[in-house]
Parts: sequence; C-alpha cells; structure tokens
Amino acid sequence: MGKHIVTRARKLRQNMTDAERKMWYKLRNRQLINLKFRRQAPFGPYFLDFYCPQKQIAIEIDGGQHYSIKGCYRDKIREKYLKKSGLRILRYSNSDILNNLDGVLHDILRQLQINNSSPYPSPQRGEGILLSKGVV
Repeated sequence: MGKHIVTRARKLRQNMTDAERKMWYKLRNRQLINLKFRRQAPFGPYFLDFYCPQKQIAIEIDGGQHYSIKGCYRDKIREKYLKKSGLRILRYSNSDILNNLDGVLHDILRQLQINNSSPYPSPQRGEGILLSKGVV
C-alpha cells in the first residue's frame, strides 16, 4: 500500500463525522457478533467508511452531499465497482445513525444473517457463544 494511501486513510480516521464516530464506537473491538471491522479502509480507488473483510461487507454512512445529483452519480459508479469486486454495501444516513443507532445495528445484524447459514459467529481463538451443550 502506498504511503499516500496510508496518509489519506489516517487523515480520514482523524476527521470522522459524529455519525461515523458513533458507529465506530459500536463496531470496534469485535463488539458486533465478534466481527472485525476496519474504518476508512482503502479498497481499490476508494475508502470505505467501515469494512468487514470476513463478510465482504461495506457499511457506508452518507451525509448530505450523497443526496445531490452529483453525489448520487458518484455513489452509483462507486457502488458498481464495489459490487463487481464482490462487496455488499449497506448504506445509512447520518440521521439514521444519530437518531436510531439501535435500529441501524439491528438492520446490520439482519443483513449479516441473510448470508449466514447460522445466526451465530464462528468461534475464533477459542471464543464463541456458550449454549447449554457447549460452545458454538
């Protein structure tokens, strides 16, 4: 990865919006069903607000600029590239995050489980969900 990409990613992480900060607080440290998320992750020519490599899912938090004609056009091009690369994109507005974070998190969990044969995360490093018959 080039030095300019690393520098740009760091700058984006330092200048997160309030909505991105609030979402990151809930996604970091494997808090969401033990999945690892990266923030402002470089992906091809783009930076993803939040990216889960394990599930190939990008979570994008959209501010007002995304709802302009120019913003919608750019998002369509970006989304086409990301989908062609095998990513699923989940989009939420700043307002969704700031006013209904629990609803957004429930929707993310639902979206993750659509592609999962089991609603439980895979155990990693001996971790898992404890059930009456043991660890799943």
